[in-house]
Amino acid sequence: MAELLVSEVLQKVSNAKTKAEKVKLLQKHNSDALRKVLIINYDPSIESALPEGDVPYKPNEAPAGTEHSVLATEHRLLHYFVKGGADNLSNLKRETMFVGLLEALHESEAEVVCLAKDKSLKKKFRITENVVKEAFPTVQWGNRK
Repeated sequence: MAELLVSEVLQKVSNAKTKAEKVKLLQKHNSDALRKVLIINYDPSIESALPEGDVPYKPNEAPAGTEHSVLATEHRLLHYFVKGGADNLSNLKRETMFVGLLEALHESEAEVVCLAKDKSLKKKFRITENVVKEAFPTVQWGNRK
């Protein structure tokens, strides 16, 4: 079975009826990419190094599983887009890299990255901070410098 896109995992979790089901699904589909997106979104000590709001990019319209990259492999780039991750990058270079990442990803994963950047996953997915913290209790939430 192919690994689900992070966007598909978040949708499954969002659709789950109980907190226990949501926690179980997050743990079942645990990945570095999923955890990084959730940390960027829910950890108050993580600040975006990108401007807030809509990003001008052309969504990749290729069907899931075809000509696009996936967060499962591209999550390594996410540190470039938060403060403290690569502060020596110029804003132009950082924003160009971000647009390149979004255009390479399946459009649903690009949307997830944009929502997480603005700490807005809750606008699309019914997943609370408490659910995430219960699913991943060993993550050091809010203690980053």
